[in-house]
Amino acid sequence: MTQKQTNLHSHNGATAAPATANPERLRAVPASDPEVVPKAQRRIFTASYKLWVLEEADKCREQPGRLGALLRREGLYSSHLSKWRQQRAAGQLAGLEPQKRGRKTDEAAAEISQLRQDKARLEQQLAQAELIIEAQKKLSELLGLMVAPAQAGVSSGRPS
Repeated sequence: MTQKQTNLHSHNGATAAPATANPERLRAVPASDPEVVPKAQRRIFTASYKLWVLEEADKCREQPGRLGALLRREGLYSSHLSKWRQQRAAGQLAGLEPQKRGRKTDEAAAEISQLRQDKARLEQQLAQAELIIEAQKKLSELLGLMVAPAQAGVSSGRPS
């Protein structure tokens, strides 16, 4: 390679445009899409993928630099490996599966909560029914329609 050609290559292998670059060539390069993704998608790793990465990482210990290359190629962090190794050592195969995020549901607590809501609703209905019965009693007293307890089951004498 000549001196001019080596100046065109950066340390990571990408080529840089020389100072006397052709302006037509520079315009032909497509611009990157400036649109921002509204919400990043969380990556989910399967248990088989995690085990495969751990096996590959174990193979990479023999040669320096191979582990970093594996992590870069797969887009992972060393913290992923350490966490997955801890899970593997603890025998948590279920722990290698993606975990559901958020609050854990307790079925007994959910049932108790539902029963408490039902109880509060029924108590409110009972209180309303008692108010209606009290109002009916007061209305019958005002109108003089006292019904004797013995006559409560007998009809009013009207033909049905």
